[in-house]
Amino acid sequence: MTGGPGSLDWRPAGPDLVAAVVAAALASWPRSPDVTAAPIDPEVADTAAFCARYAVDLADSANCVVVAGRRGPDVRYAACMVLATDRADVNGAVRRRLEARKASFAAMADAVTLTEMEYGGITPIGVPGEWLILVDPAVLARDVVVIGSGLRRSKLALPAAALLDLPGAEILG
Repeated sequence: MTGGPGSLDWRPAGPDLVAAVVAAALASWPRSPDVTAAPIDPEVADTAAFCARYAVDLADSANCVVVAGRRGPDVRYAACMVLATDRADVNGAVRRRLEARKASFAAMADAVTLTEMEYGGITPIGVPGEWLILVDPAVLARDVVVIGSGLRRSKLALPAAALLDLPGAEILG
């Protein structure tokens, strides 16, 4: 893949534009040649501000939401990919898939610590190996999506279908 949407300076996703854990995951992921990265102003890393500043359609931007599912003392985590225009069905489909009695958005400190990524830049690429990556079907309907890079100062673009090639990835249904 070359380039990406919007008015960004897209280039190959190298270690200078992604979190260390993301760089490590990209190094061994067969789809990494399909991933491009672009530097952004970290002050506009949040989706709405990012899309407005860089002319990226909200429907081409996918957010990675970290969900914690609890069943008794056990906690299971999932990285859920949803379009910026949509919401994650945390208390329905995500909770059921995690086989949890209760599911909620993970606390920011937990999400940052467990992923080794910056809040506002969390991406499914490089999340802990035991996590599920749940991809909403609406994300897969896009040709290319813009996602986090693990850092607030850059974004990644990749074919939406490539998300299903990540370890632990499945369609949220």
